[in-house]
Amino acid sequence: MNSIQLTAVERQQLLAQYRRPTDPAVGHRAHILLLLDAKHPWATIAAVLFCSTGTISRWQRRFEAEGVDAVLGRPPGRKRSGVHVWAALVVRWVLTLSPTQFRFARSRWSCEAAAVVLRDDFQVAVGRETVRLWLRDAGLVWRRPRPIIRPKDPDREAKLRTLRALLKGLPADETAVFMDEVDVNLNPKVGCLWMKKGQQASVETPGNNEKRYLAGSIHWRTGRVILTEGKAKEGRSAALFCRHLDDLRRAFRHYKVIHVVCDNAGTHTADGSKLVRAYFKEWGQRVKVHYLPKYAPDTNPIERVWWRLHEAVTRNHRCHTMDELLDLTFDWFATRSHFRVQSSVYTETPET
Repeated sequence: MNSIQLTAVERQQLLAQYRRPTDPAVGHRAHILLLLDAKHPWATIAAVLFCSTGTISRWQRRFEAEGVDAVLGRPPGRKRSGVHVWAALVVRWVLTLSPTQFRFARSRWSCEAAAVVLRDDFQVAVGRETVRLWLRDAGLVWRRPRPIIRPKDPDREAKLRTLRALLKGLPADETAVFMDEVDVNLNPKVGCLWMKKGQQASVETPGNNEKRYLAGSIHWRTGRVILTEGKAKEGRSAALFCRHLDDLRRAFRHYKVIHVVCDNAGTHTADGSKLVRAYFKEWGQRVKVHYLPKYAPDTNPIERVWWRLHEAVTRNHRCHTMDELLDLTFDWFATRSHFRVQSSVYTETPET
């Protein structure tokens, strides 16, 4: 028999798969059956669809034996084995479990570790390359994760509500800045860059690293950035913090009060530093410090400025001395003295 007879329902099913196939192979089979139903010769179908008469015969027999659902719903060839169950299990292990839960002394999954678990615990013999194919078929890729801070301040929302109210109700003669320090290293941070395919570019490092801290604040209203350069080997110190507060008083001298929002580092608090305590005693009416929630760098808009600094200047830099790197840093800030204040945290409606 060289043709088949489709019912109206079967024809509609096949037409739907032919016009909008979920799988190209399924659309191809649907096309074969539709042409057989139209009584076209096998030679014509084979020539039009670029397939063999054996393929036409196979799908005609499948249709006559099991119906249209078997043709459209089951892939060609042998039946699906139970291996896909183990593939799904490995994907779940990699995404949700740690190797330590399987008695491995390692923190990350490797394809070989997953293969060992299958072999030793479940008597399923597969190689590491098979596991790698399973993971790729499931859409998994090997790339660096994004670090996040695990602890959360239990008073986070209450502190944010207080800061939102402060920023919303600032009088005209008062202003606010967000402050933090950033470290600039002579050893360059390594980042992506253009290079020829197959030839890995190199980034030279000076060998002995040198570090310098900068204290910076971003103005809440305008995005203006004020910087204070730390001294050599000074670190993130209370002295640097107090010098930066002096720079803020000079930069915003026309404001009666400057509200400085910063993190809870000991160098920023009166309890953590005698120098800061003395500074607050002298200038506490002019400079008022407010503290962000703990473990919450996402609530400080200046962090975005530091990210852009690293992207533009410190990654893959070719500076040979710290003075050269600092000159490049301040030159970059000279071209971008104002930044967009990006922090949806303070534009959200406070929770009740």
